[in-house]
This record gives sequence, C-alpha cells and structure tokens, in this order.
Amino acid sequence: MTAPTPPVRDLVRALHSEELPAYVYDLTALREHLAGVREALPSSVELYYAAKANPEPEILTALRPYVDGYEVSSGGELRHVGKAVPGAPLAFGGPGKTPAEIDEALERGVERFHVESVYELRMLAELAARHAGDRRIAVLPRFNLPVGGGALDGSALAMGGRPTPFGVDPSQADEVVALLTDGSLPHLELRGIHAHLASGLEAPEQLAVAEAIVAWAVRLAAWHGFPLAEVTLGGGMAVDYADPGARFDWTAYGAGLARLAAAHPGLTLRIEPGRALTAYCGWYATEVLDVKRSHGAEFAVVRGGTHHLRTPATKGHDQPCTVLPSDEPWPHAWPRPVASGDRVTLAGQLCTPKDVLAREVPAPGLRAGDRVVFGVAGAYAWNISHHDFLMHPRPGFHFLV
Repeated sequence: MTAPTPPVRDLVRALHSEELPAYVYDLTALREHLAGVREALPSSVELYYAAKANPEPEILTALRPYVDGYEVSSGGELRHVGKAVPGAPLAFGGPGKTPAEIDEALERGVERFHVESVYELRMLAELAARHAGDRRIAVLPRFNLPVGGGALDGSALAMGGRPTPFGVDPSQADEVVALLTDGSLPHLELRGIHAHLASGLEAPEQLAVAEAIVAWAVRLAAWHGFPLAEVTLGGGMAVDYADPGARFDWTAYGAGLARLAAAHPGLTLRIEPGRALTAYCGWYATEVLDVKRSHGAEFAVVRGGTHHLRTPATKGHDQPCTVLPSDEPWPHAWPRPVASGDRVTLAGQLCTPKDVLAREVPAPGLRAGDRVVFGVAGAYAWNISHHDFLMHPRPGFHFLV
C-alpha cells in the first residue's frame, strides 16, 4: 500500500501549510501488519525488532505486544529503547561497541550480546568480570558466513558472505568457541550463533540463508561438543520501493521456518527484522511550493526534502507517492504555477541536485499548493536523515492510534 490510509489522508488535508512537512504514522495499520506477521511465524521462532529502523517511542510501544524483544546497536539506542519499553528483553549488537556502552548494557541487564570480534569478546569478558557478579552473560558470536547457491545475489545490501567489517571471520570460529568453552572466560556463556548477512531478500532467499546458517551452526556445535540453544538469523526482509504492493511473503517464510525448527527440536530460532515491520505504516506529507520547467523537464519544488527523508537519495530510488490536489483557492494575484506535461520530478529545498525525492512522477496538472504524500516512509527515513543541513524547520510528527 503506497496511498495513504483514509485517516492519514484526512489528517494531511486538514494540516495548515505551515504544519508541513509532517510524518504521519498509522499505528492501527502497523498493529494489523504485525498481527499478520506474528500469525505467520511459528511459536518456536522469536521475533525481535531492530530498533534502528524506526526508534520513535510510539512505534516501539505499539510493537511491544507482537515482539519478543528489541535489537539495539548503540548505547544511545540502549537507553532510548529501555526508556520507551521498560523491561523488554534487549539484544545488543553492532560493530565497534565501546567499553562504556558494554558497561551500561551490563548494568541494565541486557539479555544477550552479539559479539563481533575476538577483541570485543575479550573486552566483554573483562567488563563482565567486574560488573556481572554471579550472572553469566549470554553470548552469540556473529559470524560472517559464506552462503552458496547464489542466495545473496539479489540482496540490496550485503553485510556478510564477502569482506565486510561485520562479524567474525569463520576461520576464527574454533578460537572463539574455545575461549567460550574452556573456562577462560567464566563470566560468559556461549548461548548460540548470530549471522545477519544481507538485506533486501525475498522469502525463498531468506529461507536458503536461514538453512545455511543453521546447518553451519549445528556442525560447529557438534565439532566442539557444546549445546546449541539459539541461532539468530538476522533480518533483511525485502521492501520493494519500486513496487510497494509486492510484499514480503511472511506466510511462506513462516512455513519454511516451521520446517527448519521441526528439524532441530530444542533449538530457538530468532529473527530481527526492522524495515519490513514498520516501513508501510509511515508517510511523509508535504506541499508543492513551485512548479517550473528547466531544459524541457518539469520540476515541482516541495517543502522539506531529503534532509527529512533521505531514503531515496541513499538507496537511489524514487519514493512512492500520492498527490492530493488542493481544494483551496489560489491566494495570490499572479498565476498559479502548474505542470503542463504529464511527468514531474519532485525535488526539495536543498541547494544540491541530489535533493530529489521522486523522478518523472505521473502527475498531470500538478499545481503549487497541492499536497504530496510519500509512502513507505515508516523506516530508515527521518532517523537516518541529515536534519540540520541548511537549517530548515523540522517536520511535524503525528501518530494515529
């Protein structure tokens, strides 16, 4: 669904021009989507939300009944999520954890740590010896695993299966397991294996990756003779901005995970999606300020831009959008700017040609004063944007319950 839901459409029409741009989140739509995802997943699979996708407190709170916990990747996220959903289980991941961040995570009782290197493992062990008391800290080493069969070929963003700064190289697996099982690090417990290898995969590729990760983890556990309790498969479920109506097949994915879980009784599987859970519940609404021609092409300049919604510039796509024609009379004595052709490129207010939200949008008759609502803006949108460039006003935020 690209077009705004009726409540979103009504709110956008009701906002004054000076209240735009604005992010509008339909929390009812979010809850309905999460209920469907949760229903598709077997009960043996845990669902953690990757908070980096959208950490708005209202979003985190709305997700709480449907998720088993949250994955955080910094001390800031740790504090923020802990405040928004107190008591929720947390997994602390991400490269480059600092001693201060690990200290804080230990003090807050973080459920499990995804460890990215031997150095980080040793640092965690040293800090746990100081702060954990009698508690053993659950560790899931993150491995950068190779996956055959071309399962990662269609990924939009690869974090594994090739040289990257993420995770432990598989050649160090024996060293990591030995450190965690030979008594060298008594305050740490090897709980399982973590591998997040790619983003933008459809259900068949996700299942192929999941099967490869589990098979590798099972072989490693058998080789070293340690009990394998958990395998975290990461996230990265596809969101197609070019075809937002084509959704990730949660039903097929859930059925595949059920078969995988049944083949390994007693093993907890965990997934950590972010974008695929919240992207479709958010819209970025704005207003056309001007329409102009340049070298045979037509452009509409809108309030805001990629300093609010950086996703299209980051990923190199055109953000899906819907035009809401204005019913208000033109308030000026001069003619109202209007598109003369069928296709218009929507650009923002920044002094850079990269400030483009969508190219060649079919919008015949688009006028200054019309409103444009960009869909699929509920993840990696405001929170990854360069807010202060040119110091334009920040957008409003509205959460429809």
